[in-house]
Amino acid sequence: MLRSRFSLTLISMALATASAMAGAAPASTSISVRDDAQRIVTLDKPAQRIISLAPHITELLFASGASKSLVAVSDYSDYPEAAKKLPSVGNVFALDLERILALKPDLVIIWGTGNAKNLANQLRSHQITVFESEPKNYEMIATSLERFAILAGSEASGRQAAGQFRERLETLRKTYALPASAAPVTVFYQVWNKPLMTLNDEHMVSAAIRLCGGKNIFGSLKEISPTVSTEAVLAMNPDAFITGGNNTDSLNMWRQYPVLKALKPDHLYAIKADWLNRSGPRILDGTEALCKAIRSARQ
Repeated sequence: MLRSRFSLTLISMALATASAMAGAAPASTSISVRDDAQRIVTLDKPAQRIISLAPHITELLFASGASKSLVAVSDYSDYPEAAKKLPSVGNVFALDLERILALKPDLVIIWGTGNAKNLANQLRSHQITVFESEPKNYEMIATSLERFAILAGSEASGRQAAGQFRERLETLRKTYALPASAAPVTVFYQVWNKPLMTLNDEHMVSAAIRLCGGKNIFGSLKEISPTVSTEAVLAMNPDAFITGGNNTDSLNMWRQYPVLKALKPDHLYAIKADWLNRSGPRILDGTEALCKAIRSARQ
């Protein structure tokens, strides 16, 4: 009888110990998101040392509440003001790999195009986690805010920022939707004048043009930033000319062609380049300014 009771006691103690150990075992803290190249990005814990390799990424990280983890940025990361105080590791055309490695990042977020692809492979070969960021539409910007926040452990801030972004976007859609009886305003978006360069429909600028009831006259070209001829623009004869910048000086070249519809009256517009050309939260500021210009051209 005593032996039986003793055995039962041992079994009970063993079960209790196992139960306690199971309860004390830490839950997995690894986190995973999918980047814009459709790769799964996984961290064992929220990133503590993040490097941003594009200005739009820097803006997204600040907006998502992840700035506390930023240790370095790329050139031209000038917004918000606090970003200017962070050290730079170069730009997408000349990044300092040795300096990046010396900073011991646990996450590097790159602009997923051009030279950055080669850099991404180099970083991965050094066992550094890489997120490729290349938003091509508004929803990808909103989810970037959420995904960056998850990786940095600032989920609440990211959700709030994404919610505010979507809410304002919907307001813009309703305010500037193309009237049912109206034709789209044809737009030439001039990136540069020497050589003459524009953007196709893969770029966020074209998404903004469409939201505002416009149509990019060169949207169907294959290259994302193609070079076009003056003759091609004249042949398309758009309703409006738009460029990035603080003034329309770079559009003055078109004033020598009185055949252009956009000159009757003057539908040449300049919108802050950083607002439209960076796929970050301020794209909505650029979209609103663009919509006002396109509405003016329609009227």
